[in-house]
Amino acid sequence: MKAPNELEGSQLYNQANLDGLDFKTTSDLNELTDLLGQPRASAALQFGMGMDQKGYNIFALGPTGTGKQQILRDYFEKRAAEEPVPDDWCYVNNFVEQHKPKAIRLPAGQGLVFRNDLNDLVEGLSTALTAAFESEEYQTRRQAIGEEFQELQSQAFNSIQEMAEKKGIALLRTPSGLVFAPVNDGQVLSPEELKDLSVEERKRLEEEIEVLQGELQKSLQQVPAWQRETQEKLRELNREISNFAVGGLIDELREKYSAYPAIVEHLGAVQSDIVENAHDFIQAGEKSNGSDLPAVLKVLGQKTEAGSVLARRYRVNLLVDNSQLEGAPVVYENSPTYQNLIGRIEHRAQMGALLTDFNLIKSGALHKANGGYLILDAHKLLQQPYAWDALKRALQAGEIRIESIGQMLSLVSTISLEPDPIKLDIKIALFGESFLYYMLYQLDPEFGELFKAEVDFSESMDRSGKNQELYARLIATLVKEEGLSPFNRAAVERVLEQSARMVGDAEKLSMRTHSIRDLLRESAYWAKESGDDLVKAEHVQQAIDSQIYRADRIRERMQESIERNIVLIDTRGETIGQVNGLSVIMLGNFAFGRPSRITARIRLGKGNVIDIEREVDLGGPLHSKGVLILTGYLGARYADEEPLSLSASLVFEQSYGGVDGDSASSAELYALLSAIAETPIRQSFAVTGSVNQLGVVQAIGGVNEKIEGFFDVCREQGLTGKQGVLIPSSNVQHLMLRHDIVEAVEAGQFHIYPIDNIDQGIEILTGLPAGKADENGEFPEGSVNYRVKKRLVDLANKREELLNIDQKAGS
Repeated sequence: MKAPNELEGSQLYNQANLDGLDFKTTSDLNELTDLLGQPRASAALQFGMGMDQKGYNIFALGPTGTGKQQILRDYFEKRAAEEPVPDDWCYVNNFVEQHKPKAIRLPAGQGLVFRNDLNDLVEGLSTALTAAFESEEYQTRRQAIGEEFQELQSQAFNSIQEMAEKKGIALLRTPSGLVFAPVNDGQVLSPEELKDLSVEERKRLEEEIEVLQGELQKSLQQVPAWQRETQEKLRELNREISNFAVGGLIDELREKYSAYPAIVEHLGAVQSDIVENAHDFIQAGEKSNGSDLPAVLKVLGQKTEAGSVLARRYRVNLLVDNSQLEGAPVVYENSPTYQNLIGRIEHRAQMGALLTDFNLIKSGALHKANGGYLILDAHKLLQQPYAWDALKRALQAGEIRIESIGQMLSLVSTISLEPDPIKLDIKIALFGESFLYYMLYQLDPEFGELFKAEVDFSESMDRSGKNQELYARLIATLVKEEGLSPFNRAAVERVLEQSARMVGDAEKLSMRTHSIRDLLRESAYWAKESGDDLVKAEHVQQAIDSQIYRADRIRERMQESIERNIVLIDTRGETIGQVNGLSVIMLGNFAFGRPSRITARIRLGKGNVIDIEREVDLGGPLHSKGVLILTGYLGARYADEEPLSLSASLVFEQSYGGVDGDSASSAELYALLSAIAETPIRQSFAVTGSVNQLGVVQAIGGVNEKIEGFFDVCREQGLTGKQGVLIPSSNVQHLMLRHDIVEAVEAGQFHIYPIDNIDQGIEILTGLPAGKADENGEFPEGSVNYRVKKRLVDLANKREELLNIDQKAGS
């Protein structure tokens, strides 16, 4: 079998080359205006914004840090600038049903004018009503109505008094009321004089007084009716005066807003309400001021915590004011709670009670973005109780209905406001991780009907020459946006190389612009610290090293435990059934490689390969799958005609946490083959790569970190020139290794071999040929495969002998 060629230093690091771009610093480069590296997302965005039909809202999915929110905002703002400004929305009092405020829609900017006009009207009404009710005409007519009432009372009293006088009886006023008493020569008879009267006279007087009391009672019974009649006349007078006082002011507004039927109707309702309630205003004024004069102005202007009584009743609640907009609105709601989305109805405390009115209706993000675009973080939205349901309900109904959560869930029966719903015309964009999109699509049947525009952001782009030049312009754009010092050519190339490292692929560039921004900011910081006005490659490298240093305390502790032989890792010598495996540990945004010792032990058995990690619940399903694949490989290749008669155990030594993934399956297979063949493995090598049942070594993730982790151990224990790593050949394209490793490889102190299959790997690890089977399935004597098969045949024969002995003993 042809041995794999060792990788050269040039294959371990793909250097950036911007020779085709003429610039010295980022200041010489044009800013990038188009979306870079996201052709699919760009096309989907254009489609989603262009579709006006219901349900074509946008969901931008992709990894965190790809700038989805900013890209959405940029696209929306560009399109919104070309669209008309949406209408204003107002709420006004409903004088018939106070708990159902009316919504009025007006052209942009007209809502503010309408509100100001109504405020001016209130001030004008106060002045006009005060002048009218304090006029001489009103006072005269009011006095006349009062005198008419007094006249009726006087006539009735005088009539009874005359009747009594003719019969020798006087009508007297006493503290306890009106009484009748006999008189003689104008003097009330004393009790003694009454006794001196004859019985017939006393009886006559009693009968006369009884008749007079009846007449008096009839007269007194008419007083309430006269009072009601008088009050009605006063009310009618007040209506007449009020209508006269406010009619002219409101007629002016009617003419001004004649093109808006809703406003004309509301002005009519305002006028009717003022006319109908003028008497109450006057009475309240008299009561509050302790004066007989009407004090309408003082009542109408009376201040409370909620403002002027009249102002609150007749003012306009400008819910949405678009007077300052140029184009359609673009709104990002950072806290998408239920109330922040659909609006809320506030309450004010007054004398121990919570009160509300239409003035306390507040707008939500849907109101502010109505007629434009709303951007929401899907994760934050789903965290808020009932917010997702409220958003769906608004989109499905095409209207915004403001109601409390208690009302929505029918948990409260108290009377509250039920404002008119507002027509909704909006394009919504959610953004979040891909799993959120697919979870919602799977679990919520309504989601697919409401968010039909899927905008899928990629975390990487191809690292072609053209794309590298565009990426350099992206770097220049970010530098200018952040107000950083210019980057020279070498610094830009170093950022490009680190971008490839971030995505773990030498042929790709990272689209996680947030991480690139951080790198640019920190590079500029180190340039400033060193007193340079220009950011250079060494400053970028210093920023990278600083990021690692801040995060690698745990890596250093693990490395120290290997150096002190607390965790056992050999980089010299040979051992049977033992191999160095490689894994990656991810802590936050920092990943590093960690070598682990993998051992295998075999014995006579029934063909079971025991995964010790799985047996103690430390192994994940993917790791267990890899171990089961090993069993299939062994049986198919070495025991196709006889039973696989061994039991094997595999374990990650000194592993005290969970193990998952199949990237160690090739290393486990090497250890297993070594144990079966009783052939030692060189401990100077570490291995990574998954394997299938055909023995093909497959790509794994984190190849750069894994190589670097083992190299650091070898360097601490001393480089011998024989150490190295075996990786899948399909991972070569991902290599972006540290420069010290590249230099060690070029100096022949460290070796990296790309492996296609298990046979190639076992030859490097053992120094023996793997051996290729002939047409009879036999391997060359002395090869590793020959030793494996011979040992398995011996185990099968031994097992058969033991079975025969057991059968004879049983018979």
